[in-house]
Amino acid sequence: MEINVSQLLRDPIGSTRDYHIDAVSDINGDGKSQKIQGECNLLRTQRSILVKCALDTEVELTCSRCLGQFRQPLKINFEEEFLPTIDATSGMPLPPPDDAGTFTIDENHTLDLTEAVRQYALVAIPIKVLCREDCAGLCPTCGKNLNEGKCDCATPDIDPRLSKLTDLR
Repeated sequence: MEINVSQLLRDPIGSTRDYHIDAVSDINGDGKSQKIQGECNLLRTQRSILVKCALDTEVELTCSRCLGQFRQPLKINFEEEFLPTIDATSGMPLPPPDDAGTFTIDENHTLDLTEAVRQYALVAIPIKVLCREDCAGLCPTCGKNLNEGKCDCATPDIDPRLSKLTDLR
C-alpha cells in the first residue's frame, strides 16, 4: 500500500489526491493476508501530507466463548499525518519529527500506509470477540461446544443457599 507523493509534495498547499486502495496485507501479524479495499484522500498541508482513509477488510478471529475460528468484517477509518524526511524541491534532509511514533514519507517520497492500516485495524477489533451474539460457549465439565448441541453431562446440583435464585427464571 505504497503511494508515490513526490508530485503532491511539490504542489501548492491544499492540493488533494484521491486513491482507491485494493491491496492484500497481513494485519494480525499471523502470516495470513487479508484483502483491504477502500478510498484514501491525501491533502497537502504546510508541513506534511494528511491522509484520510475509509477501508474495509476481514480478519480471522477466535471466539472468546467457544474458541471457534470465524471471519469478522472490519471497517478501518483513520486520519493521520505523514511527515516527509527529504525536502521534495531541494532534496535536502529535513529534521526528524519530535515524536518517534510519527508516520513518515521515505527518501523516495513514498508514503507507505501498511503500518497505519495495521495499527488502526488492531484497534478496530472488538475486545470481546464473539462468533455470534448468542454463542453458547463450551461446557465447563466436558468442554463440548454447546453451539453444536447439548452435552451428556449431568446437571450440577444447586447450592441450597442459591436455590431461591432459580425462581427468578
